[in-house]
Amino acid sequence: MAFEELLERTGGMGLFQALQVFTLLLLAVWIPSQMLIENFSAAIPDHRCWARTLDSGSETPANLSLVALLTVSFPPGPSQQPHQCLRFRQPQWQLLAPNATAANWSEAATEPCVDGWVYDHSTFTSTIVTKWDLVCSSQALKPVGQSIYMAGILVGSFIWGLLSCRFGRKQMLSWCCLQVAVASTSTIFSPNFLTYCSLRFLAAFGIAGVILTLSTLMVEWTTTHKRAATMTVLGCTYSMGQMALAGLAFALRDWQDLQLAVSVPFFVISLMSWWLPESARWLIIRGRTEQALRELKKVARINGHKEAKKTLTIEVLMSSMEEEVVSAEDRGSVLDLFRVPMLRWRTCALLMVTFSLYFSYYGLVLDLQSLGRDIFLLQALFGAVDFLGRGTTVLWLKFLGRRKTLAGSQVLAGFAILANVLVPQDLQTLRLAFAVLGKGCFGMNFTTLTVYRTELFPTSLRASAAARVVQQEVVTLESTWL
Repeated sequence: MAFEELLERTGGMGLFQALQVFTLLLLAVWIPSQMLIENFSAAIPDHRCWARTLDSGSETPANLSLVALLTVSFPPGPSQQPHQCLRFRQPQWQLLAPNATAANWSEAATEPCVDGWVYDHSTFTSTIVTKWDLVCSSQALKPVGQSIYMAGILVGSFIWGLLSCRFGRKQMLSWCCLQVAVASTSTIFSPNFLTYCSLRFLAAFGIAGVILTLSTLMVEWTTTHKRAATMTVLGCTYSMGQMALAGLAFALRDWQDLQLAVSVPFFVISLMSWWLPESARWLIIRGRTEQALRELKKVARINGHKEAKKTLTIEVLMSSMEEEVVSAEDRGSVLDLFRVPMLRWRTCALLMVTFSLYFSYYGLVLDLQSLGRDIFLLQALFGAVDFLGRGTTVLWLKFLGRRKTLAGSQVLAGFAILANVLVPQDLQTLRLAFAVLGKGCFGMNFTTLTVYRTELFPTSLRASAAARVVQQEVVTLESTWL
């Protein structure tokens, strides 16, 4: 008897599955906030050096305008605005003369911002950039923080996969939620940038476990014919999480308040996750048939199938256990993906497609400031169009098939991103339109790739193929920032 039939004996898709999916989606909606929060918490505001003529009230001439004071205090920057990282050693009053030219300041002595910076707080009251002065010579540290976060996901994807197979999905999910909550909340108390990055690494380490165990629990308690719909709903929930982040960031302009807002829910969900039953399939494979029987009967009771109390017995589970154990022991290794010529070609093609997808996708969504001034609107639009792209993919797959949908959406996304690069900076609306179009196509890409890769490989090698894709994703994220 296959495990699928055991699920049908408990009621198939019933009230329990609805409650479980709802609980897990409450968790899933907060995952994008953790991964994309630095679009806001690490935003770089307009800034300039501290200048005595401007920022020392006792020495500021009362009869001069702000523009005049900026002119005598700072050399022009690349955009002919006051330089953000240099200042004149002494005020250059001669620049106020009507006939002043570039020659008047080109020989003037300049110096870096030795007295610190003055930041524009009109958009954000505080970010990690303003807290630790990650600008000018230290601006390269900002992407390092995001790279360290992605390294945490890379390490976590290895560790939590092994631990969830050994100790169970439910326990690891609860622990990972607690770890994310503690580490992410602790970042607001970081005394320096190194401590902040270390805590973000631990939070990312936990997020990797949350993503793995959440999707595994959802799949293993869902019947086969409903899995595609369930995973589509999960993908759309991630899109909703992106929109929710935009709203939170708009309401909470201080990075510590925003960080706390996206961290506290993990404390609550860590407690809520304890009502979830352990994966009965995992219990059967581990030989814990009595506990598996209790979990299955609990699910059947919630689904209203009281007759399962009599039909589900240890003998039934023992027969099921034999088939599941044999199937588990017969899984292929990663090397099997490269031994057979056909599988080798498919694996290489899949990795190339995945690399190009994630490289372009995260290069777009993790650098909103380069696309326009209103990053709140951008984040909301990106989430909305991602939701639309993921939600309509099922229709495209039905009419065009897997290959045409994947290739078409990826080509269209590539043209949109390339056009976005070529459009002049002053045409912000057109650049935004191309970026949003590309983001929607990426949403279709993700859903199509998830469905397609499960059909390209034999059942025994699907887990290995999926693992390679996850590793390729994280390596791509690292290269995007480094």
